[in-house]
Amino acid sequence: MKVFYDLHLHSCLSPCGGDDMTPNNLVNMAVLLGYQLIAVTDHNACGNAKAVMEAGRAAGLVVVPGMELCTAEEAHVVCLFPTLKAAEAFEAFVKENSPPLQNRPEIFGRQFLLDSRDEPVGEEERMLLAASFVTAEEAAKKARELGGTAFPAHVDRDSYSLIASLGAIPPEPDFHTAEISPQGDPRALLRTNPELMGKLLLMDSDAHYLENMPDPAAWLELPENTPQALIAVLNGELPARWYHPGWGEGGRCASE
Repeated sequence: MKVFYDLHLHSCLSPCGGDDMTPNNLVNMAVLLGYQLIAVTDHNACGNAKAVMEAGRAAGLVVVPGMELCTAEEAHVVCLFPTLKAAEAFEAFVKENSPPLQNRPEIFGRQFLLDSRDEPVGEEERMLLAASFVTAEEAAKKARELGGTAFPAHVDRDSYSLIASLGAIPPEPDFHTAEISPQGDPRALLRTNPELMGKLLLMDSDAHYLENMPDPAAWLELPENTPQALIAVLNGELPARWYHPGWGEGGRCASE
């Protein structure tokens, strides 16, 4: 089945996200736009994942719990998980391996924790924009241990991407998937970074505000619309077929 997705969305927990990116607003905007599958990926935290998942179930939208991790290389890696329990275990791992910095809301923005009714239940006190001590390789390994997946975020950007930080996608870990921003040119990127050849190329919005959530454009073919099926495809465990508007249709055989 073809599934229209956006696997990189921020809630109001991210300090650079809009205060109106509440669980219900995020989910209902995705439904209005026509998405069938989304992931909530706040910076270095999963605190609003439960509320967004509950709002998604009420609206008939599949929500994958996740995180946009800022690695030790100061690159962003999206990590997705099959269950909330796995996502929370990864969050605990990140907390243990992050600098003990407190957020300064007047500078970086507030970090709201909400329930599924969009009611405030607290604020995250850690500064979520700081780079963790976790390398990209360690993040990918830990995500896989928890039954999840990891892929480098917005690799076409000149900041906070593995290509910007390291000059290329490293051979280890063996990322099966990479993300290109909607403004990116995948053909040009493949010419300069041939290590991306053969990988599944995602297009996600990285939206921090409701008005930045675009109409669905990219799709993945999944055996079923579940977090588990998505993760199997992104990990190369199942054959992949996708459509990226800047590239057309693509495909990749299963790794096994």
